[in-house]
Amino acid sequence: MSATRWPSPAKLNLFLYITGRRPDGYHNLQTLFQFLDYGDTITISPRTDGEIHLLTPVAGVPDEQNLIVRAARMLSETVSGAVPGADLAVEKVLPMGGGLGGGSSNAATALVALNHLWNTGLSLDQLAHIGLRLGADVPVFVRGHAAFAEGVGDLLTPVSPPEKWYLVLHPGISIATPDIFKDPELVRNTPVRSIDMLLKCEFHNDCEVIARKRFREVDALLSWLLEYAPSRLTGTGACVFAEFDTESAARQVLEQAPVWSQGFVARGVNHSPLHRTLPGQA
Repeated sequence: MSATRWPSPAKLNLFLYITGRRPDGYHNLQTLFQFLDYGDTITISPRTDGEIHLLTPVAGVPDEQNLIVRAARMLSETVSGAVPGADLAVEKVLPMGGGLGGGSSNAATALVALNHLWNTGLSLDQLAHIGLRLGADVPVFVRGHAAFAEGVGDLLTPVSPPEKWYLVLHPGISIATPDIFKDPELVRNTPVRSIDMLLKCEFHNDCEVIARKRFREVDALLSWLLEYAPSRLTGTGACVFAEFDTESAARQVLEQAPVWSQGFVARGVNHSPLHRTLPGQA
């Protein structure tokens, strides 16, 4: 079989509230995931010898720790009979530690694409179960629909928020999620509310205060962006985003962005570009 290319889209957390801390140290949250029509691309060439090779390794990350390789190997373990293989290559445009879900999206794309290419026949529920072992954000990418998430982010309810245009800016730093969640000043008692109620409220991210306090670049970029449009942190950062009704309005602001930042304009979409690539799903 010839090589095929698969989207690995970014996500935004349109809101993110921390509602409690669990005995195991993880946090309960309520968040709204929406995809962007922008992201990485994974090229996959099936093999017949059972080998799984990542042709674009990440410096400092051994293959056995890379989420793409781990996803492929976990899926191959479900295959009875001859074990399939694949060569995988990633074209990265999403920053690491940016809050756009790049690593989780890459893992989900590997699972969904290889499930199709290998004719594994697993359902989305089964793939999402595998994905959850790789990270709390992986299942939403596997399922491919914008979602309201609760628990640690694994309890998903499909929703369809407005598909606006977004300007996403990266301040040139990487933020490790544990750095935010371990901060003693992080709000951990935001009241649990229904999705209907949350959609009527002004959106907010409980992690934003901590990110702005600990990382001056985030604070400076968000302060600048708020002059132009409603803006927030996505995930635990480091990226910030502003919402617009039109692409042209978003691009006009991007043209004025600080020279020390990097950014892009993308449309929010409720149906993942990955799933639109699957046969019969366009």
